[in-house]
Amino acid sequence: MSTLTQRSSGLVQRRTEASRSAAAADRDRGSGDEDYEPRRGDEQDDDDSCDSKETRLTLMEEVLLLGLKDREGYTSFWNDCISSGLRGCMLIELALRGRLQLEACGMRRKSLLARKVICKSDAPTGDVLLDEALKHIKDTQPPETVQSWIELLSGETWNPLKLHYQLRNVRERLAKNLVEKGVLTTEKQNFLLFDMTTHPLTNNNIKQRLIKKVQESVLDKWVNDPHRMDKRILALIFLAHSSDVLENAFAPLLDDQYDLAMKRVRQLLDLEPEGESMKNNTNELLWAVVAAFTK
Repeated sequence: MSTLTQRSSGLVQRRTEASRSAAAADRDRGSGDEDYEPRRGDEQDDDDSCDSKETRLTLMEEVLLLGLKDREGYTSFWNDCISSGLRGCMLIELALRGRLQLEACGMRRKSLLARKVICKSDAPTGDVLLDEALKHIKDTQPPETVQSWIELLSGETWNPLKLHYQLRNVRERLAKNLVEKGVLTTEKQNFLLFDMTTHPLTNNNIKQRLIKKVQESVLDKWVNDPHRMDKRILALIFLAHSSDVLENAFAPLLDDQYDLAMKRVRQLLDLEPEGESMKNNTNELLWAVVAAFTK
């Protein structure tokens, strides 16, 4: 797979509602979902208390927002990592919502990347992209691995019979979601030979809170143990790095803060997913996605 195999595992160098129906579906699942991890927006903390549910973002929206140029309203033309990164976001989001899990490892323990993705529940999430990905995974027999699903949902497959799995116009659809949530707006820009729809930032408070959340997770709120970190922020750090947008969250930091943040991110990137997935209070599919991007 071109994008995954070409991505360096090192850090880049410094460059000086969810909807009510989704919440209802999740509540209906009850307490039986041991692997269910509430979305960060479902936790009423001080930063989010003034926001309506419509401004709570999915992992895909957070990664896209980190990569979006505020004024220009589009991601870097040179970023060829974000497409597969967003598909990784979808798999982890569905896992944290209790929809997906990895197959049992069996007596002869399989590696994370050899185990298949299983649909645990097909209850709608209320997010069109997530539900589309969930339907593909549910309807596919035999099941596929995490790495295969990242390839298939990205359209990075050599098998023409599997091209229908590709989720198209993902960045544009996510941007429109953020427009509906009041985070972005829509404009038309002329690029000499063609016009392009762009989505400049209109609510800077939400993006600044997102950036602050990422910064604090490796600075003031650092716990030196990934299993004590909120699973959503842990996933966001890994996926933002895999999508080559994590740098954007750290660029405003002072030099000493930047160096410390990068050092701690490096500690996370150096973790061994296989070993971490066997510890308590973990989500195996999250670590399988991490393994797919860092192998």
